[in-house]
Amino acid sequence: MRVTNKMIMNNAASNINSTKEIVNRRNNQMTSQKKIDKPSDDPVVAVRSLRLSTTLSQVTQYYSKNIPDADQWIDVTETALVNIRDIVKDCKNLAGQGATSTYNQDDKKTMLTQLEALQKQLYAEGNADYANRTVFTGFRTDSNLTFTEDEMKTKYRIDQSISIEAKMEEKRYYSGHVVVPTTLDETDPNYVAISDIEQTNYYRVRLGYDDVDTLNNLKITYNDGTEINYDFVEDADGVYENNLGTTITDPTTGFGLTVFENESDWAKANGGLKTVADNGIVFIRDTGDLIFGKNVAAELKSKEATVDIQYDKTSFEEGLLRPEFYYNCTKMIDETGAKLEKNNTYTKFDENGKVINFDIEYTIAANQTITINTEASNVFDSSLQRDLGEMIESARRTINAYDNLQTIKDMMGETQYASDKDQEWLKNWEAAVQKEFDYFFDDMRKLFDTEIGKITKYYDKISLAITDLGCKGQSLELTKTRVGDQRETVQDLQSKNDDVDLSQIIIEYTAAHTAYQASLTAAGKLSDSTLLNYI
Repeated sequence: MRVTNKMIMNNAASNINSTKEIVNRRNNQMTSQKKIDKPSDDPVVAVRSLRLSTTLSQVTQYYSKNIPDADQWIDVTETALVNIRDIVKDCKNLAGQGATSTYNQDDKKTMLTQLEALQKQLYAEGNADYANRTVFTGFRTDSNLTFTEDEMKTKYRIDQSISIEAKMEEKRYYSGHVVVPTTLDETDPNYVAISDIEQTNYYRVRLGYDDVDTLNNLKITYNDGTEINYDFVEDADGVYENNLGTTITDPTTGFGLTVFENESDWAKANGGLKTVADNGIVFIRDTGDLIFGKNVAAELKSKEATVDIQYDKTSFEEGLLRPEFYYNCTKMIDETGAKLEKNNTYTKFDENGKVINFDIEYTIAANQTITINTEASNVFDSSLQRDLGEMIESARRTINAYDNLQTIKDMMGETQYASDKDQEWLKNWEAAVQKEFDYFFDDMRKLFDTEIGKITKYYDKISLAITDLGCKGQSLELTKTRVGDQRETVQDLQSKNDDVDLSQIIIEYTAAHTAYQASLTAAGKLSDSTLLNYI
């Protein structure tokens, strides 16, 4: 085959260009310290690099964002629960003080002030938030757990289920109230007669709220499935009429239900005494108490009954728990007084009565999630708030009764009441007020003594929730360590796949550059020689 100079020069130019390409590739590798510049340089390395980059991105998301965010959420929740537990502990200490008879009037007033402060502070901690997301309200993180201001126009229709075995308790009710006289002259229009006070004891269950508007329906279900229903009539505007003071009797059991606005109306309907017929049920809208007669209480308890109640409530004070986080309910009127038509029904229990949890789950590793939130309804409920309210009311009326007793005693020492007649009257007043004070003081001690045990249960439940959070925190820490190790492993694999050995690439670059320079020199020598040199 004939070889011409042009062929030699073309081959030389092609070789020079190839060598230059190698020099350029080695230069790029040395500059970027990466094996490839584009996928076509090495498809195997490119595919493996994409897979490792995706894995590293996911692991980094878990390690740098998801896990720290979950840890902070748990930390905020735990801090709030610890604060609530401390408040509950203070309540327990005050209950212990109130259960004794060694505290004087000033001590009782101090105790009352402390109880009022603790009640207000208690659920304010329930509004704790992380990054403007409330931590105790499930995935409805844009809502506070409690009402943060008075909403006097807001109205809810609430469905509540109460276990008789768990919630029925004995309650002492008092009929009659002694009013300190401003005059002893029976002809004076301001004269008031001495009132006697009487105590009656009944079993009751308590709604989640007091001061309810209407009782819409009440269903009692026995453990054998037997049901007793009391339904009230709903008018065209959706308002239930309770026919206050009218008794509705179940034809099967003979149990009669009567609704009263307040305890005073209850007493008036029974000759001044707060009494319930043996087969009777009384509901007091003002207090939210459902009170059972002797026969009713015994049967409900023996048959492990459940009471399902629907009621309406308007007006919620600051600090009260929002119903949607504890009950199936419908918000009927908002805080502006506007009637709501849709998107206002909340479901907390399914049709079988099982709690629906609104969990917030974080993915903290591949195929591994953790529920980071603690719902308030699983830790504390309105019972504690209502218990504190009853403790406050009991302490307040005991203090007032003692003050009334001191007022009568002071009046007995005044010269204007020095006559035998006035003194005799005042002694009668003193005896009546002393009896009232004795009743109220005894009730306060017994109530506070009972509350010690109940508050201990609240305390233990909160402590259990804190322990659960601690376990979650430890699990999260172990996962963080594992994910951190995994990230380092993926980073190492990616480095081995993508990165070049710098010392090796320098050697290869030097070799390629030397070859390039040599090819240039050889080509230059070829251009100096032609066929004419040999003719």
